[in-house]
Amino acid sequence: MSNDTNTDDSLHEREDSPDDAPSEEGIDDGGTLQHDEAEEVDKKTIDDLGSDVEIDADVAENVDEDDLLGGLRIETTDEIPVPDRLVDQVIGQEHARDVIMKAAKQRRHVMMIGSPGTGKSMLAKAMSELLPREELQDVLVYHNPDDGNRPKVRTVPAGKGDQIVEAHKEEARKRNQMRSFLMWIIIAVVLGYSLIIAQQVLLGILAAGIIYLAFRYGSRGSDAMIPNLIVNNADQKSAPFQDATGAHAGALLGDVRHDPFQSGGMETPSHDRVEPGAIHKSNKGVLFVDEINTLDVRSQQHLMTAIQEGEFSITGQSERSSGAMVQTEPVPTDFIMIAAGNLDAMENMHPALRSRIKGYGYEVYMDDTIEDTPEMRRKYARFVAQEVTNDGRLPHFTEEAVEELILEARRRAGRKGHLTLEFRNLGGLVRVAGDIARGENAELTTRDHVLQAKRRARSIEQQIADQYIERRKDYELSVNDGFVTGRVNGLAVMGEDSGIMLPVMAEVTPSQGPGQVIATGQLKEMAEESVQNVSAIIKKFSNQDLSEMDVHVQFVQTGQQGVDGDSASITVATAVISALEDIPIDQSVAMTGSLSVRGDVLPVGGVTHKIEAAAKAGCSTVIIPAANEQDVMIEDEYKEMVDIIPVSHISEVLDVALEGEPEKDSLVDRLKSITGSALNKGKGVKGPSSPSPQ
Repeated sequence: MSNDTNTDDSLHEREDSPDDAPSEEGIDDGGTLQHDEAEEVDKKTIDDLGSDVEIDADVAENVDEDDLLGGLRIETTDEIPVPDRLVDQVIGQEHARDVIMKAAKQRRHVMMIGSPGTGKSMLAKAMSELLPREELQDVLVYHNPDDGNRPKVRTVPAGKGDQIVEAHKEEARKRNQMRSFLMWIIIAVVLGYSLIIAQQVLLGILAAGIIYLAFRYGSRGSDAMIPNLIVNNADQKSAPFQDATGAHAGALLGDVRHDPFQSGGMETPSHDRVEPGAIHKSNKGVLFVDEINTLDVRSQQHLMTAIQEGEFSITGQSERSSGAMVQTEPVPTDFIMIAAGNLDAMENMHPALRSRIKGYGYEVYMDDTIEDTPEMRRKYARFVAQEVTNDGRLPHFTEEAVEELILEARRRAGRKGHLTLEFRNLGGLVRVAGDIARGENAELTTRDHVLQAKRRARSIEQQIADQYIERRKDYELSVNDGFVTGRVNGLAVMGEDSGIMLPVMAEVTPSQGPGQVIATGQLKEMAEESVQNVSAIIKKFSNQDLSEMDVHVQFVQTGQQGVDGDSASITVATAVISALEDIPIDQSVAMTGSLSVRGDVLPVGGVTHKIEAAAKAGCSTVIIPAANEQDVMIEDEYKEMVDIIPVSHISEVLDVALEGEPEKDSLVDRLKSITGSALNKGKGVKGPSSPSPQ
């Protein structure tokens, strides 16, 4: 054993000596850039990267603002070159791109918050390309002869780790050959003596077996001297990138495998059982953790330590495992942390971890939409080309197909003059359209394929909403003609991209005590508050004493999910006013809109999907807030089916929805005079630029 230890120590000395350093050619073969290549990369500054890269295709000199392709002169997306580097493929998110570039220059941590599919992971991967070139490292774990449960850690230049391990293996192989040769000589001598001189065959065989086992047992100590290469960057051509999204503690922080044979010479050496975590593999690179709030508190605390100290020891993560007895020397963790998530990620994120990121880096909110300009439309055309090229199995898209996709990007933005930045969902539509074209053995993906894909690639919420509408028709629960007192066709959204029509019914009854407003239908907090706001308007204009009446409001068939948001405010107000005044409501009318306590109609979200839901249900008129008029981008098939009426005040809603001229006119006039908002005085109060959902 003493000879083995001396050999191991000599290898340690050779590891740090200049003679053991690999040649420049060896380092280049290991994956790092040569000097000339590095100079060529440095000539391109980081400021030239990302979405500033222009489209390398034929563009018209005088671009028409209404040109859906922004002046691109192409027949198919095959004519649009796709950038080689990921960072050049980033589209939109100008602010986030600028922050990523600064963070890459200064090696700062970044937290990106935003909706799914807006490019957080793509920017994180692109950052590894932007990082300053540094000498990558290999990490080896050695047996500690003084304490087997405290393995030693060594870091060497990238590519050198393999050479050191091979050198140790070669030394071990030579030692084993010498041991085997010596063992067989001794066994031969013992057998010869027992057979020829002592004439004790059984005793000779027993002695030979004992000698064989002794040599084999001793050789295990020699194998234990071979180091464990836990981080190998020999083939890494750029800074490492590790996606640790959803990783358990062992995968994130490293682990030590359990050993059921812990003694008797059959155990695996502790250093051979060490497994690196993502924080160790991302040393000198980028560690990306999406949905950061899903990590348990203990993992977040350890992650915070790794960021702060730049090193983190590896130990067994299960306290019941023999690996829990093992703890290595600190392993380097000099990574850039990119944490990502939705808005709720900040609520459950460890405050100290967020403080580390914010104190040593940047926080970025990802945009959902971007201004619709000719330049941006050209980049959306390049996006389609990128998706086709990256997939590798889709036919290229025709000019008309790309135009249809840009129209869909406008529609999904939900804002006038904007395009959506949720590229993951838009990319899904590209792939479905390409799959349809491929299934037909078409050479190109056409506009018709995109239209088929839009019908086929509906979300779960859209499919549920369509089935819900059909079932209501079967049971005659949908009323879209005639006049009914106290019943209004309200509109709501399910998920993010599907609309549904939900009736609201109201009834006024004598009260057994103090009058109150009673709302049913699994209403959530915001919806409850909107009902209370409506009751303020009713109390103000009504000639009847509501203290002696109960006002019952029912949201019909809302299901277990209930109703959230305040977009049913004008629906509730119209239903209750109809019930109080006993004036029927036109059932061919559907409506959506929020309501202030003064009767002004405020903007809401999802108006496009709500209008389409009303059209599917057979309604001929849809009332929406005037502030949302610019956000309407319904499909062509629905434009002739419904009349869209924008309103600014509850009096305008009643003027359209209620039946009977004399009664209705007196009611509307009375409401105008009491609330102080006249129909001919402007367009009402304009709501916030970002309508609230529902």
